[in-house]
Amino acid sequence: MKTPWSNVEFHPLTPRRWNDFETLFGLRGACGGCWCMWWRLKRSDFEKQKGEENRRAMKKLVLAGKIPGIIAYVADMPAGWCAVEPRENFQALANSRILKPLDDQPVWSIVCFFIEKNYRNTGLSSQLIRAAVQHVKKQGGRVVEGYPIEPKKDKMPAVFAWTGFSSAFIKAGFNEVARRSATRPIMRYFIK
Repeated sequence: MKTPWSNVEFHPLTPRRWNDFETLFGLRGACGGCWCMWWRLKRSDFEKQKGEENRRAMKKLVLAGKIPGIIAYVADMPAGWCAVEPRENFQALANSRILKPLDDQPVWSIVCFFIEKNYRNTGLSSQLIRAAVQHVKKQGGRVVEGYPIEPKKDKMPAVFAWTGFSSAFIKAGFNEVARRSATRPIMRYFIK
């Protein structure tokens, strides 16, 4: 299914849009009760609070005024999600030997996507990346980083593509700046 790009809008997740986020993520919290908390917590804490506790934790962040990402709407219905915030908000990145910081530059990180199944393979993720860059620019950020997967095989189940594909980042104007794993480039976009 091709996305009708003329009907796509992108909005930051705010308390007013919480119900749309819940609708998009569904009863399972996108994937296995994650609710986009995977990168924010120590692994042991994440495992303890999978499901409802993760949902409540994300809602608490949003109600406190944090904007954890961007929602894509197609014809006024939530169709996709992109998590983007300053890197320091994602504890798991700091603990990763593959995705550890490259330098001391203040970086905003795109860490997660969730695309409603009817809109997968339509280019919506590249559009979300561009919207995330615009959001970062409005917040005064200058460097946006992504940690996509570059699969060894042509096909990969969607459940494993939650950090996005490198091809989507390239389409959005990102360049690879480091690679500490064969399948995990670190990509950046420098805002002018």
